[in-house]
Amino acid sequence: MTTTLPPLPVQPADVPWPTQEWPEGQLPQRVAAKLNPLLDQAFSDPAPASMGETHAFLAVQGGRIVAERYWTGFDRPSTHHSWSQAKSMTQALIGILVREGKIDIHAPADVQEWQGADDPRRAITLDQLLRMSSGLKFAEDYVDAGVSDVIEMLFGSGKDDVGGFAAKFPLIHAPGTAWSYASGTTNITARIAARALGASGEAFRDFMFRELFGPIGMTSAEPKFDAAGTFIGSSFCFCTARDFARFGLLYLRDGVWDGMRILPDGWVDYARTPTPVPPTEAMGYGAHWWLGMAGPGSFSSNGYEGQYTVMVPDLDLILVRNGKSPLEQKDHVIRWMSDVADAFRP
Repeated sequence: MTTTLPPLPVQPADVPWPTQEWPEGQLPQRVAAKLNPLLDQAFSDPAPASMGETHAFLAVQGGRIVAERYWTGFDRPSTHHSWSQAKSMTQALIGILVREGKIDIHAPADVQEWQGADDPRRAITLDQLLRMSSGLKFAEDYVDAGVSDVIEMLFGSGKDDVGGFAAKFPLIHAPGTAWSYASGTTNITARIAARALGASGEAFRDFMFRELFGPIGMTSAEPKFDAAGTFIGSSFCFCTARDFARFGLLYLRDGVWDGMRILPDGWVDYARTPTPVPPTEAMGYGAHWWLGMAGPGSFSSNGYEGQYTVMVPDLDLILVRNGKSPLEQKDHVIRWMSDVADAFRP
């Protein structure tokens, strides 16, 4: 199957890169007329029952911030929980290791628990892990601790070695034949990254800042590690809204930042190339990135309780939303994000 991806916009020649400070621009009146009522709804006090609290909102168009708002008690320096937005950051780290020739995503994944001669898991590739198509059993439930592998991994018996906990699960499908979103998959991937680099804990954190966060100015990033020294790439990298937007801009600019290629050529297209998902999934999925939230061609980094960084290539637009929205409000928040993107359309 050949997928035609919409082209990624380049940074306008007259707009400085936001490595130090974000340039700001004016919101066209026609956009403001549609956007402001949506923001007034989201930031009303008390918070709307339909979508919960919105703590931060940011819109970047043409490389400039054109809209920004914060909930009471939050401001520009406030950091927000990434939750699963960290998965997309993990994908970026794998890309950097691919660029450095340290990883082949199409080779069998380097997971020590799977190396037995008769272990069917030894066939799983890093590509299949990034596409959530490993075939491993894992219950991604955020509410019911009695049946939730993700709660047990992050807060229970698996919390000291999240990658090792996730790597012990058996296959229930042949690798590459079934899609199933699983935070355990990302923590296996993060541990593979550490093994490829030959560094964990503080040394891996130094790598993250040297190769990813530092060059693009994400000074607020706070990645969390388990006791084994693995970046908890499924769930934990706190950032300001402006730094989430910097990460989004790196992807909207095809992995290039101010003339420097950070992600290998084609890595962003790899991230947004669709993976087959069940018909029950409202959105598409690529490689550790979601697809289609803000219309065809859009792609996004999504986290629990409504943490979103959404790229809309045809509008050269990035939308960041951080907040606290219970699971039952998720669909409404996603519709709101789509409506916000539509406010920028002619």
